[in-house]
Amino acid sequence: MSAPDGYSVQLPVADRPVTVITGAEVEDELGWVLGHVAGLQTAGAKVTVVAPEVTTAIADLAQRRLVTWHHREHTSKDLADAWLVVAATGDHAADRAIAQECARRHIWCLVPPPPVGTGSGVGRVTLVGGGPGDPGLLTVAGLEALRSADVVVADRLGPLATMAELSPHSRVIDVGKVPYGRATSQEEINRILVKEASAGRHVVRLKGGDNFLFGRGGEELQELVRAGVDVTVVPGVTSALAVPASARIPVTHRGLSQGVTIISGHVPPGDPRSTVDYQALARSGTSLVLLMAVTNLRPITAALQAAGMPPSTPAATVADGTLPAQRVVRASLGELADAVADAGIAPPAVTVIGAVAAFAAASDT
Repeated sequence: MSAPDGYSVQLPVADRPVTVITGAEVEDELGWVLGHVAGLQTAGAKVTVVAPEVTTAIADLAQRRLVTWHHREHTSKDLADAWLVVAATGDHAADRAIAQECARRHIWCLVPPPPVGTGSGVGRVTLVGGGPGDPGLLTVAGLEALRSADVVVADRLGPLATMAELSPHSRVIDVGKVPYGRATSQEEINRILVKEASAGRHVVRLKGGDNFLFGRGGEELQELVRAGVDVTVVPGVTSALAVPASARIPVTHRGLSQGVTIISGHVPPGDPRSTVDYQALARSGTSLVLLMAVTNLRPITAALQAAGMPPSTPAATVADGTLPAQRVVRASLGELADAVADAGIAPPAVTVIGAVAAFAAASDT
């Protein structure tokens, strides 16, 4: 019997520096890299990525200050303070050289496993809702789909840490959309899904939240059915409910709210593209949950007040919900936009307006 290649343990990485050396051209190992970057960040490590270029998902984590990105080639100095190094440059010889240097310095180093397999040969797509961000909130069915995937077409808000669960032969295509930044068009995403499935591969489309709630899952389903591709839908835990819950805000509560209305705030009131009736919302008597509303929070709260909702109405915005970086800003409806701006809140964030928004604060006293 041959000796095992290693010994499995959990490393206490919280608050310890970890260096990830990679680049944008790591197609074969992209899932492995994203899984480790997101998993280490979720575990509380101080993650520094060193690469001349990175994928959209890593660039987004850096923009949100969840990881640090040094936009350059790596040097030996990048190993100086690291407790753990992840080497995935796309060049296996370079990865081995980094690992050897780490061994000389008594630093643990991870390198990608060798690729195996060529795909299942069964062309199909599984649309997976990945949940609000915490990898523990991905459903069992979603995780099983990822483990059997030949190709994963991933968004930036999916639970990237779960990429560590992928089979070594799985290929990841990063199609993340950053607000007012890098983006892959929906038409291009549809084309990729059809192309990869038509080549006989099991394709998993991984999105954050639930892909049928403001996730364009319906559009992707229509395109795949039109192309004759077999499709399975795995619903996800929606951020509209889970993120407020993670901040101890129940969107309905006996004696406070008998309903909840979920709206998209990606366009402001009065915009020709908006179909939201803010007059009706203001008098609906339900809790309001706003998704994609950080940029337009001021005109939205102004429209609700103009429609008769009292400025004193409790409100809260939860950023990076369910993740270690979660932040909660509480204020009245009239003061929320200023409070969110002063706190430097950026997407992704969920806003709750109504009596329930004061629930957790009251229970803390």
